Amino acid sequence: MKAKPKKLKVVLFTGYNCNNRCVFCIDADKRALPERTTKELLALIYAAAKKGADVLEIIGGEATIRPDFTALVRAAKRIGIPSVVCATNGRALADLAAAEKIVAAGLDAVIFSLHGPSARIHDALTAGPGSFGQLMKGMANLKKLGFRRINGNTTVVKGNMRALPALAELYAALGVRNVEYIFVDPNCGGAKNNFDELVPKISAAAPYMKKALRIGFAAGFDWKARYVPLCHFKGYEAQISEINERALFLTEHWAPDFKNTDAIGSRRVVSRMRPAACEGCARFQVCEGLWVEYLKRYGDGELKAVKK
Repeated sequence: MKAKPKKLKVVLFTGYNCNNRCVFCIDADKRALPERTTKELLALIYAAAKKGADVLEIIGGEATIRPDFTALVRAAKRIGIPSVVCATNGRALADLAAAEKIVAAGLDAVIFSLHGPSARIHDALTAGPGSFGQLMKGMANLKKLGFRRINGNTTVVKGNMRALPALAELYAALGVRNVEYIFVDPNCGGAKNNFDELVPKISAAAPYMKKALRIGFAAGFDWKARYVPLCHFKGYEAQISEINERALFLTEHWAPDFKNTDAIGSRRVVSRMRPAACEGCARFQVCEGLWVEYLKRYGDGELKAVKK
């Protein structure tokens, strides 16, 4: 049987301005960079359509706080991009009128960034008092409007890893069908600047991540883990985002300060590494290993090659 062609996903960064200040944010050192103009973003949206993008994911910073956000979504849909998605902290959607405009513009799916099961944990990590309550209100507003394509992502750090099962129960209760538990990227930004405070060992985080995946599975949801070494996730290979991503997508990142036309392939070359401890592993070809900065700080002692 002939394999289905991969979909082209263009991740369009509007800029790095945000109404949260997440302590682990990969873009923490880029917030002073100027935002792209509406004209620049419209040109990029048209370029993505011309290139044949199947999915346009609009992110920031926080794209929904831009006055032109709905115009950008509307333009992308008008020129025929099949799926327009937004990753968001959800705070702007707490305003029902704003949520109505965003839904009416034609947005196909929303990915809420939820980092704890309570305001205490979430707000501490976002450095945004009230951000948890606003996110929850934003999600409720979308449901009130009949919008059902609601997804979630959670960055896994020391401050929330033990709460992941409780967060999984919350996601399940909210009926969030697609969730990613993302092991924090310490190569740059907030997690690199505050590595000791924020970055857990994978051996410590993995049990909580796997328990969260099992809670989702029991609720009928096929959730995913991202940026994890497979030796710590034996039996969970079908729930590893990178494996699914490589099978389904060609992904490009278009940011104000860089353009990466092979975001998937470049991770293995630049950002992540399979060190000597991985040699001979049965999962070597499909595993991306660990973040380069993680290995510099913690070494590879936690990695154990899976026997063939």
